[in-house]
Amino acid sequence: MYVMDPMRAPRAAAVFGILVALAMGGCASLPPGSDYPKHTSVALAHPEATHLGHLFEVAGHDHPGNSAFRILSVGADGFAVRMQMIAAAENTLDLQYFIFRGDNTGRLLTDALLVAADRGVHLRLLVDDGDTIHGDEQLVVLAAHPQVEIRVFNPFAYRGHQSWLRSLEFTLNPARLDYRMHNKLLVADNAAALIGGRNIGDAYFQVDAESQFADDDVFVAGPVVQALSATFDEYWNSALAIPVEALAGGKPAQSALDHERAQLAEELKHAQSDRVSYVLHADEGDPLAGILVGRLPLVWAGAQVVCDSPEKKRVANGSMVGRLMYEPVAAAAAGVQSELLIITPYFVPTKPELQLLHTLRQRNVRVRILTNSLESTNSLTAYAAYARFRLPLLRDGVELYEVRALLGKTSKGSGQTAAMSRHGNYGLHAKLFVFDQKSMFVGSMNFDQRSAHLNTEVGLIIASPELSRQTAARFEAMTQPASAYAVALVLDQGGKEHLHWRTQEGDQAVDYTSEPSTSAWRRSQADLLTLLPIDSEL
Repeated sequence: MYVMDPMRAPRAAAVFGILVALAMGGCASLPPGSDYPKHTSVALAHPEATHLGHLFEVAGHDHPGNSAFRILSVGADGFAVRMQMIAAAENTLDLQYFIFRGDNTGRLLTDALLVAADRGVHLRLLVDDGDTIHGDEQLVVLAAHPQVEIRVFNPFAYRGHQSWLRSLEFTLNPARLDYRMHNKLLVADNAAALIGGRNIGDAYFQVDAESQFADDDVFVAGPVVQALSATFDEYWNSALAIPVEALAGGKPAQSALDHERAQLAEELKHAQSDRVSYVLHADEGDPLAGILVGRLPLVWAGAQVVCDSPEKKRVANGSMVGRLMYEPVAAAAAGVQSELLIITPYFVPTKPELQLLHTLRQRNVRVRILTNSLESTNSLTAYAAYARFRLPLLRDGVELYEVRALLGKTSKGSGQTAAMSRHGNYGLHAKLFVFDQKSMFVGSMNFDQRSAHLNTEVGLIIASPELSRQTAARFEAMTQPASAYAVALVLDQGGKEHLHWRTQEGDQAVDYTSEPSTSAWRRSQADLLTLLPIDSEL
């Protein structure tokens, strides 16, 4: 999250000197601004006093001990429900995101947050600083509002827009700066929550023709919301969460907020006149209105919050007490008796994870994995690392599917319209596990080594056969030949192993004997990257 006022931007040479001084001082364990005074705060104590809280408290009387869930796989629904939850909040809003872009949907959500603050809603916004780009700093001026608090997780010292200076700082202090908060969570009045894998941005809501990331949110109400709020409080009050005032040289000026209001008003005027699809969708009232009146049914079930401690690295090395979410998810996978489904954009397993899958196959458990293809991936390095595991997985009998960038006619489950899919820029971003179609995991954790060791994550294990079947049905839809490549292990006449990619184009079955790709150059890049020993970073 860039928070530097451009009018006060330091010269590059001065910043370079600061970064060198940081390097000479060694790798700091805490980020800049960690000594800035800040107060401890917690979630709303009495959510039942709000409209949302009272509504779900009454509904929960028929489902003692359980919470209510609804999976939202359509990208536009993910945007709409955020807008509607922000509009419905009466007392508090807590948001925690890895990415909060300053693009069209990000600006619309920013305006909605400002409107909520104007009517007296107290906003706490916690964002990571690992993947911010120029324009994302649009959020910062909201901190001038008396109802808004913004903190940045593990920030860089350099606050400007020169990528080479940011890269230099990372090179000088990788141990700290490679540690990122990957969590995604929105809580309204401590009564309703939204959790899953979506960041804030046009691509994640599948409204950008240049890039669409399929993902899932789960709307949550009931007692598990308070458990999710407790994880937010823990991160918010951690030493790694730095108030933006500590990074920007003080509270943003009221004049900056006034200017932001004027800009937002102008942008919204154009958005409304264009009647872009995601604004229309939010105005129509679904999905939240449908949930509140019972038109869109909720599934009541038991659930377990799984979350890393904010200082996950110190918990993992035994230097402090805390939680690691990987362990309960791995335990659920190890306990599968008949079928394990995995949907993940990046698949870079550790040796123990490979052994776990091998053990499941030895017990004749069906293991099916859907991940990105070379066409659809947004990370060539992660894809190249995954490519090395295909042969051992297929030898074990694991079923591998790679989603296509250009979906076929049978694009049900894609989360977007056929008109958007025709651009051929589809990619997978969802993180879902289904255990025997009896329970499921949904959250921010990828099946890769970065999620296991370098990112903090949050999610839910939901004991619901109904939601598990819904997710399994989406898996089936997305692995149809017109929408995915089925990766097969084929032996030639000499007994040599070859990979084939089987799909359907139009009405014709196609069997590719070389990696399907948008270009030979992209294929060559991936091949070269397979030689690099960087699995632990992916």
